[in-house]
Order: sequence, then C-alpha cells, then structure tokens
Amino acid sequence: MKAIQCVEWGDPSKLVLADLPLPEPGAAQVRIRIAAAGVNFPDALIVQKKYQLQPKLPFVPGTEVAGTIDSIGADVQQLKVGDRVIAFVGVGGFAEYVCAPAALAVAIPDGVSDEVAAAFTLTYATSHHALFDRGQLKAGETLLVLGAGGGVGLAAVELGKVAGARVIAAASSAEKLAAAKEHGADELIDYAAADLRDAVKTLTGGNGADFIYDPVGGPGTEAAVRSLAWRGRLLIVGFAQGEIPQIPANLLLLKGSSAVGVFWGEFAKREPKANLAMLKELFAWLEEGKLKPHVSHVYPLAETPRALEALLARNVIGKLVIRP
Repeated sequence: MKAIQCVEWGDPSKLVLADLPLPEPGAAQVRIRIAAAGVNFPDALIVQKKYQLQPKLPFVPGTEVAGTIDSIGADVQQLKVGDRVIAFVGVGGFAEYVCAPAALAVAIPDGVSDEVAAAFTLTYATSHHALFDRGQLKAGETLLVLGAGGGVGLAAVELGKVAGARVIAAASSAEKLAAAKEHGADELIDYAAADLRDAVKTLTGGNGADFIYDPVGGPGTEAAVRSLAWRGRLLIVGFAQGEIPQIPANLLLLKGSSAVGVFWGEFAKREPKANLAMLKELFAWLEEGKLKPHVSHVYPLAETPRALEALLARNVIGKLVIRP
C-alpha cells in the first residue's frame, strides 16, 4: 500500500511517500480502506518530535480517518466488513489502509461524506469533551474561543452555540473571523489588531469571560487568564503557537478561577463507552444540521507535506483533508 512515512524527525518536507506491506488486524481490531484522513496539529507536531506521543521511527503519521472496513479481527462483533466508519488511530492515517481498535471505530451516518467524516472526529470530539465534560459549560455563560478560525476553534464556536452560550470568537485575521461568524459567533475580536484583554473587558462590561477555550498557547494565554470572570475556567486544549505558556498561579487564585487540561485522545482510550456516547450525540447534531464542519481544502496523499506545512503556517480556515 502507499503511505506517507516519517523516517527522520523534522519539518513535514522530510516525509516520504513509501510502499509498505498491507497491515493485518489484531483480534480486537478492524482494517479500514481509507477514503479520507483529517489533518490536525498533532500530526504536524509529532513528525517534529514536539508532541507528547513519540512513536519509534519509521512510522506513518495521521490521527483520524474515514473509510470502509475490509477485514476484521477474530474478537470483533459489533462491526462487519463493508461498514463505513470513522476511527481515531493516533498514527497510521496518512495511508491507503490502517488498522484500528474496533472500540474506537464508529459508524458514519448515511448522507455524511467521507471528507466531512474525516474532518469531524478530532475537532468536534475535542471541543465537546472540553466544553461539556471538562468545563461543564451552561446556557447563558460567556465563552471566549481563541484560534476561532481553525478546526477545533470553529467546532468550539458551534458547540458553544448548541449549549446556549454567548460566544466571543478571537482570531488573527478578518477571513478567520468571518468564518467564525458564519458558524455562529456572537462577537468577534481580531487579536492581531486589538488588545485581547481590553476587547474582552469591553464586550463583557468588565466582567470577563466565564470560559476561555485555548488551543493556541504562547504569550496570549496569560492575557486570556487575565480576562477570566470570577470562577472562570481556562480550557487548555493545545499549543498551536508552539510555545507552552507558564501561567502565574496567583492569577487563578485572585479570581477563584481554574485551568483545566483537555486531552480527548487519552479520554477516548481510557473511557471508550463515554466516548462512544459522546460521538453518537455529535453525529446526531450533525444529521440535524446543528453542526457544519468546514473543509477548506482536499489534498492527494503525495501532497500531505504541503497540507501539514499550511497548517503550521496557520494559513488554514477550518480543516484540511487527505484523499488517498
């Protein structure tokens, strides 16, 4: 099979297109013929050895896929050959085939395209886990979404509106903010042109935000913490900016606020039943039209390095997808 392989650590340009043996599923696994694979920041970080997961070289990157099961392990009962599924695989997704734990493969609803399915899992599951499980977001609260034009950011904007929150979207360009507005944001902040803390203070009448969803990291995180309301919650989702922030603990103390870590991939592995229930709820909302994943570009497998480079340059609105 064709696959994108990481043979040495470094930027995405070092990835190679390789011919690899067809993988065989284990007893509790399914093999998926991949129709589309989502592109995510962890994929770009992992090949640079900058992610918490560091597989042994060589390996095939790619965390989430959509496709059709073509082989199942001896212990798999809930799925069958021919089923269309999405799966979170951690690594192995930028290829023609991948094996995945059956517990992490979920049927794709009728009418959902391969591209949308591949773009859906990680971004919406991360944001759902962050807002509803880790954060306990409630109707009427104010949610500030940083990096609101990216994949997880747009998902957080939409899910915040599903929850009945007032959503303030913050991003670095007019194009990204326009996308956030289309996906339901109530207020917009261009933090490339305005001071984030001052803007939040103005929009909230000095109260601050009840929730801050932060997939960006870097120096903006401290400004975000200073923008929290009393008993506010900072959701630490990721570090797309590249720098892991150091949060002064006194800022949390003074506002009775909290910083909450969000790691959906580990949640999915440790709590598969809860994860499955969450995915079913997300797919129900997708079928009802409450959620509208934004796929801005589709790349062939050989151009995976280009897709990852675009992501690292933060030039992407919504999600990118690879089509093997």
